[in-house]
Amino acid sequence: MQRSSSVSESQPYLVDEPTLSELDGIRYLHFGTEWVQGAMRVRKPAELVLAYTAQMMAWLMFLEPAKSDQIGIMGLGAGSLLRYTLKYTPASVVTVEWNPAVTAICRAYFRLPETRRSRIDHQDAALWVQDSRNFNRYMALMVDLYDADAMGPVRDSLEFYQGCHRALADTGVMTVNLFGDHASFGPNLQNIREAFDGRVLELPEMDAGNRIVLAFKGPVLDVSARQFLLRADELQSGYDLPARRWAKELLSQRPGRSLSV
Repeated sequence: MQRSSSVSESQPYLVDEPTLSELDGIRYLHFGTEWVQGAMRVRKPAELVLAYTAQMMAWLMFLEPAKSDQIGIMGLGAGSLLRYTLKYTPASVVTVEWNPAVTAICRAYFRLPETRRSRIDHQDAALWVQDSRNFNRYMALMVDLYDADAMGPVRDSLEFYQGCHRALADTGVMTVNLFGDHASFGPNLQNIREAFDGRVLELPEMDAGNRIVLAFKGPVLDVSARQFLLRADELQSGYDLPARRWAKELLSQRPGRSLSV
């Protein structure tokens, strides 16, 4: 979700009817408002059109997915993260999407991949993370949960983020899309920090206000600045991501010759 008070987790999501727009070869998903819920370049469907979606893949700076790994996506949107992950990694992907109408419009207009490596669970993400079948399972979770009002994540409690921590494998990374200049940012960041024992990094805020937070589970990471920049170079060339810029920003948050988190 790119730019727009959090909904209590005791309440259901609003029933948002997906709508479309298209401009200059890019197809956009909306929920009946001007806020963009996702985008796809029609001629290059696996491209991450919205800059924040590229940042959601920043967990690749720390983990190299294998065929046996599983990745979780919370919030289907226009399917951008799903299409990209299936193209660039060998892992299987489970996407959690509350609204079946979003899945239907993705199948009709956003080239939703139909492959054995992909499964969509139509469920409230807050309940999904409580299901024991999802415990200690995912090497990466990408969390992008917004409704039509787009005033902050609709699932943002400490209990929810603790559930995300539990769903990660013994070593795993979560990325979350937040709005850096919105009142929801501080409470979300505090809940993430508490759920992940303070093991959190933040990428720089995007022009549209999106702020991606990374949270870590597993052995403490301690990598030299040189090693980290070399990994960034690999991502930049192999995954078509602006990873070197991310690496410099993250290293600036940990002064010294290494990145420890």
